[in-house]
Amino acid sequence: MSFENWDEVRTAYQVARLGTVSGAAEVLGVHHATVIRHIDALESRLGVRLFQRHPRGYTPTESGQELLKVARVTDDQFAQLAARIAGAGSEFSGELVVTSLPGLSPLVAPVLIALQCEHPALRVRYVTDQRVFRLEYGEAHVAIRAGARPQEPDNVVQPLFVQKVALYGTEKYRKRFGFPSAGGNFAGHRFVGAVDDDSRAPFHRWLLEQAGAEAIVFRTNELAARVEAIRGGNALGFLTLNEASGREDLVQVMAPLDEWDVSLWLVTHVDLHRSAKIQAFLTALKDHARTCANC
Repeated sequence: MSFENWDEVRTAYQVARLGTVSGAAEVLGVHHATVIRHIDALESRLGVRLFQRHPRGYTPTESGQELLKVARVTDDQFAQLAARIAGAGSEFSGELVVTSLPGLSPLVAPVLIALQCEHPALRVRYVTDQRVFRLEYGEAHVAIRAGARPQEPDNVVQPLFVQKVALYGTEKYRKRFGFPSAGGNFAGHRFVGAVDDDSRAPFHRWLLEQAGAEAIVFRTNELAARVEAIRGGNALGFLTLNEASGREDLVQVMAPLDEWDVSLWLVTHVDLHRSAKIQAFLTALKDHARTCANC
């Protein structure tokens, strides 16, 4: 007996439970002819009579009783499974998988920690990576993405905030190379940049246009390495105001330009968007982002 025959078994169970074709048809929401067809097909497939037909209705045979014991247990299990699935969206348990670019961990991690403290049964997996995670394949529940608005048709996309970006250096760099003039003359200057020139970051595209790829002397996709390269005094580099906050040795060489802005987006799959734990995280993260004065 395969799973595809479950409708027939369920029909037989309801007929045995209620004793009539009409009663089973009403409970199952089908025509009485469908009930009769399911019973006939099941008996034909098994090669035995499952019911004795009489004017008052249907009575299970001995073989029918054996089948119905299994059907009753299976029906109960399906009902329990349906209840668990229906309730899963309203429970703060199981795993919450969030992904973002590495530089966002100071913003995201405190929200996840606070949510888990409030709901100890919640298991958190926070993954920082440059690649785009596929929500439709279950790789993450929430993705925080940067750049142009994501366009996948099955995803729910919400704006998080816009990061302001400035150009930073150190006094050590100034003593060795000076700082670019206000007009943006970058001749002879050195920069920290993205690993690949096809980076989607608007400030990196701007840098390539203004200074050229040869001016990038240190390339990395790690925020920590970018900060250390700037602090080392051998190159200038771009950081968000939040990333540079509290670093006393950094000097803002050029104030933020609108064309350097980085838009951040919250992305969830439409099938999971309304679950309680995802909504709680999204709400908490948006609230936290609004309180970040330097975001």
